[in-house]
Amino acid sequence: MLSLEPILAFEDNYIWTIHDGRVALFVDPGEAGPILTWLADRRMRPAAVLVTHRHGDHVGGLGPLRARFPELPVYGPAGIAGVNVEVGEGSRCTIAALGLSLDVMATPGHTLEHVVYHGHGWLFCGDTLFSCGCGKVFDGTPAMLHASLKRLAALPPETLVCCAHEYTLDNLLYARALEPDNPVLADWQTRAETLRQAGHPTVPTRLAEELAGNPFLRCDDPELRRCLATRTGHATFGDSTDVFAVLRSDKDIFN
Repeated sequence: MLSLEPILAFEDNYIWTIHDGRVALFVDPGEAGPILTWLADRRMRPAAVLVTHRHGDHVGGLGPLRARFPELPVYGPAGIAGVNVEVGEGSRCTIAALGLSLDVMATPGHTLEHVVYHGHGWLFCGDTLFSCGCGKVFDGTPAMLHASLKRLAALPPETLVCCAHEYTLDNLLYARALEPDNPVLADWQTRAETLRQAGHPTVPTRLAEELAGNPFLRCDDPELRRCLATRTGHATFGDSTDVFAVLRSDKDIFN
C-alpha cells in the first residue's frame, strides 16, 4: 500500500513523497538534506524524483541527490539541470518499483515550462495551484495561468491537491478580504488555523474544496465578480480571463 507524506523544507516548502515502506518517490526537492535524513531514519531508498519547474526552491537538492544516487531517475521539463528524463504534455511517468504511473500535464503561467503530475487520486501541482490560491506569474502570462488552472479544475473533485508551499492562511487572508461574508472561507480559515496551531500541514486539500472556495478557480462566480469590482474599482469585466488577471494583480499588491 502506498503512503503520501509532505516533508518540510526551508520554512514553508513541501517535498512530497510517495512510498511503500521500502522505496520512495520525491516531488520538487528544493534541498537534499531533509530527504537524506528522511531516508536514513526510515531505512528506505529513493526510486525517482519528479520536478515541476526550474525555481531553486524546487530543484536545489537535485545536485546532491544525483551525486549520492547517480542512477536515480529525475523526471522534469527540458532544460533543468539534474533532470535526466524529460517530460511534457501527455507524458507518463511509470515508477515500476512502486507500481505507480502518473500523467504529465503542461501548466504554463507561473513559469513557461511548468508541469504537473496526476494519477491515483493525487495532483502534484508545484506552484500552479495553491490551497485557496495560485502561483504568481513570472515568465508566463495571466491568460496562460488561468487556462492551466481551468484544466486542473476539470480533474475529479476528490483529487488530493498536493501543492508545494504552506500558504493556506496567507491566501485565506486575501480571500476573506475579498469576500468577507463567504461562509465557506470562514470555515476553511478556522480549520486551517486549528491545523497550524497543532503543528500540522493544511495540505493536501480536496479539489472540491478548492472549487468551492479558491477565488482563482471561481472567476465565473457572479458574487466573486461583484466583490472584486467593489474592492478594485473595476466597474465591468470581460470574460473569466479578464477577471483572473485583475484578481492576480490585486493579490500581488495585497498586504
